[in-house]
Amino acid sequence: MKKFAVIDIGSNSVRLMFVADGKVLYKRLSTTRLGEGIATSSRLKTEAIERSARAVSEFYTQAKNEGAEQIAAFATAAVRTAENRVEFLDRVKALCGLTVEVISGEEEAEIGILGALGICDGGVIDVGGASTEIVVKKDGALAYKKSVNIGVVRLKDKCGRDKNALQATANAAANEYGGLPNICELHAIGGTATTLAALELGLTEYSSGKVTGTLITDVRMRELADKLSAMSLAEIAALPCMPTGRADVITGGAVLLSVLMQRLDIQKLIVSDRDNLEGYAIKKGWMQ
Repeated sequence: MKKFAVIDIGSNSVRLMFVADGKVLYKRLSTTRLGEGIATSSRLKTEAIERSARAVSEFYTQAKNEGAEQIAAFATAAVRTAENRVEFLDRVKALCGLTVEVISGEEEAEIGILGALGICDGGVIDVGGASTEIVVKKDGALAYKKSVNIGVVRLKDKCGRDKNALQATANAAANEYGGLPNICELHAIGGTATTLAALELGLTEYSSGKVTGTLITDVRMRELADKLSAMSLAEIAALPCMPTGRADVITGGAVLLSVLMQRLDIQKLIVSDRDNLEGYAIKKGWMQ
């Protein structure tokens, strides 16, 4: 059995995906908030670097102990936009010897749609911690891809949970996308989308199989954003299937998705648990 592991170093969390003979055995997550303060500073905080680097090292050791032949790690917006990103990369290297690949926003969009849709046509929106990608594939070729520096951690740092401020910031970001090509379906990937799907389904325990395929309309997304905006942080944290470390950013994510759906004429989203982790593994030839 050939075993591989991929580590995704995001602005809100570090994730591990373990693959055996081309199939995903499991995914695990550690919320480390590497992008903390990124909306007001161009530098990663020392404590954020340390806790995130240690999470990467722990996942690396876990994958090694479980027999992974190769382990790859990639970092996204928080690292690629940071002036002191070398400090983080060097700290990971010192802890576990792993070299982290820092990918561009366009590459992030490409592996996101590859993971979610494989060779099929369609569109993907990926709300991350520090950036949000939208990519569309038509007739087997990329027809549109755009990464904008807005995400749930940036929104929290800049707006807190102020609904008006969140909406204003989301509206400004929507202007950067321009018009999207006509597409049949738009899939939503990433922690914001899967968490909202779990809430929509009323799950008490997260299930990737149940979450994948969940449809959320523009009207329902606005209702979810309004509902979360009216709740206290404690009430949100107590919701079933609310991951540790996501309660304080999920409102901003819902508002952002709601605004983008309205502004970009997206009538529905189909949520997928398959995302850039799978896309990166496919690109490496570790799965199909």
